[in-house]
Amino acid sequence: MQEKILVVDDDREIVGAIALLLEAEGYIVLRAYNGMEALDMAVDPDIRLILMDVMMPQLDGLSAVLRIRQRRNLPIIVLSAKSEDTDKVLGLSMGADDYVAKPFHPQELVARVKSQLRRYTLLGDVNAIQGSSYVTGRLRYDPDIRTLYADEEPVKLTATETKIIDLLMRNLGRTFPAEEIYRRVWEDETVFAPENTVMVHIRHIREKIELDPREPEYLKVVWGIGYKMEKK
Repeated sequence: MQEKILVVDDDREIVGAIALLLEAEGYIVLRAYNGMEALDMAVDPDIRLILMDVMMPQLDGLSAVLRIRQRRNLPIIVLSAKSEDTDKVLGLSMGADDYVAKPFHPQELVARVKSQLRRYTLLGDVNAIQGSSYVTGRLRYDPDIRTLYADEEPVKLTATETKIIDLLMRNLGRTFPAEEIYRRVWEDETVFAPENTVMVHIRHIREKIELDPREPEYLKVVWGIGYKMEKK
């Protein structure tokens, strides 16, 4: 079945160009031209990914991402003419899974879309222990359904957060440098300062799994090295 992608930008020419690009790759493309239209269309359960511009009328892209993220756990890639690290971190902190600065190379955008869809739909690690869970204290991760439980309640994670949890829970007690986490989760080695991107996602995961995110019991930083999931 063809995967459905929602493209959101107030510039109709940009939406049209992206749509042609993705349709040539075999995707079905839905089009929206402001944040409010995006909210209305994002409820479609068949949508597998959203490309969202930042600067739009009625409702800006980051606010739309924040509201969509409250209802849907699907990959969201933010598109913006701003390329500063602070803007990228802001987009990720609002719930986006990736950030592409305009102007972008068409094949780079296609590659990012494919990468996000691959992480969203596949188990990802061929070394998964089928039928088993990884457990540490209050946390249990089921790799078969890619779901993390805290006190046996499912934790609502984004696609990227799930990938990070998948890596850390499969390797309890092992410390991963931020650069390695980025390379293995985002499958990209070209970004500048990946530590900021990883840090934002780690903070959000802590807010969802830790009783006191300021004093994490599980998802810990090993200063000067990286991050690990504590084995208990």
